Amino acid sequence: MSRRSILLKGTLILTLTGLCTRVMGFFYRIFLSHTFGEEGMGIYQLVFPVYALGFSLTCAGIQTILSRLTAKNTALGKEKEARELLYSGLLITVFLSCIVTLLLQKYANSAAVNFLRDPRCEDLLILLSYVFPFAAVHSCICGYYFGRKETGIPAVSQLLEQSARIAGVLLIYHIGKSQGVSFQISLAVIGLILGELASSSFCLYMLRKQETRRMHTPSFLGLARHAPKLLVPSLPLTGSRVLLNLLQSTEAVSIPLKLQLYGMTGREALSVYGVLTGMALPCILFPSALTNSVSTMLLPEVADLQAVKDRSGFLSLVRKTACSCIAMGSICCVFLFVTGPWIGRWLFHSSLAGTLIRTLAFMCPFLYTNGTLISMINGTGKTSVTFLINGASLSLRLFSVFLLIPLFGILGYLWGMLASQILVFLSCLIFLIRFSGKRL
Repeated sequence: MSRRSILLKGTLILTLTGLCTRVMGFFYRIFLSHTFGEEGMGIYQLVFPVYALGFSLTCAGIQTILSRLTAKNTALGKEKEARELLYSGLLITVFLSCIVTLLLQKYANSAAVNFLRDPRCEDLLILLSYVFPFAAVHSCICGYYFGRKETGIPAVSQLLEQSARIAGVLLIYHIGKSQGVSFQISLAVIGLILGELASSSFCLYMLRKQETRRMHTPSFLGLARHAPKLLVPSLPLTGSRVLLNLLQSTEAVSIPLKLQLYGMTGREALSVYGVLTGMALPCILFPSALTNSVSTMLLPEVADLQAVKDRSGFLSLVRKTACSCIAMGSICCVFLFVTGPWIGRWLFHSSLAGTLIRTLAFMCPFLYTNGTLISMINGTGKTSVTFLINGASLSLRLFSVFLLIPLFGILGYLWGMLASQILVFLSCLIFLIRFSGKRL
């Protein structure tokens, strides 16, 4: 099968999977917003920066490096080495995730009070800590198959994760309701655990099934030999992602606080934050299922083009990807601008959600393109460049949080988000064009 056919097939599988999970997640969020209210959604969204930080510390960097090294070794016919890299990655990430789990459980109260500034998050953080070991297994195995450009198992695991999460929460909720038991928003965090448990179990089952057929058992020396190949290049990537997540966490925690400086009460500020992150942004990100699929497939594709020094193919890939994503984003921009008030009013029962969706619609052409361009830069191995670009983008958003929100409310933050997306778009294009001429 040709390179183009493999790319299109993988993108199609991931896109269909992404659309299914987005549709499921969209209605799931409607259920959460109706059941727990805007303030409950705000509390739930507050713990996600901690989730992202823990994921970055444990497996995000290794997953990216594992995918890239798997693509390289598979292209060279080194199947055994690729599998040993996977086993090394699993041992490292599961070990790190267990440490993060224990630390988060011990310091959940301090994190909730001093970092998230809301003691109600303590129970959510304790529950969230159990997610990381399962997420480590899931991410490593998916990274391995993405490197092999085999998207079937990651796609099914993604569907299974979303299905288990939603079905588990709905089942527990309705059983509890029939027994007269009322639940808090922590039920949604239990859903995260159920989803990762189901997806990691499926990935392990499929991996063991394939490895039994290949009759290959990795040796301890082989695992130890490959560990530095994963750890050394992943350290700067992990460090950059941790730093970016710390900035994102600062941003997330500061938004409700700065909204209070604008004149809102604590409850009103948390409700606005919940509407923005739990209703409006997921609606804007819904069409990105396609671009996320393209991003996933582009990383190993760019690594292949770089290996053979195909400058014209690289430039063609940049041009076609950018033009396609911009076109799709422009169509989505018009659609969301027109239908935003209706979506907020009829689906979320929130007029504020409709206003935010209409304002955020202008980001779509840049937002959908930036993910693919960032993935292409990571595919070249220049992860430090993506860190600088994302760091500049976050700095601009933090500027809007600390200086614009107290003056203009949440609208000031939305202006900062739009400006940051434009900055990322221009920076990525300039780098990719210059890189293709100088380095390929």
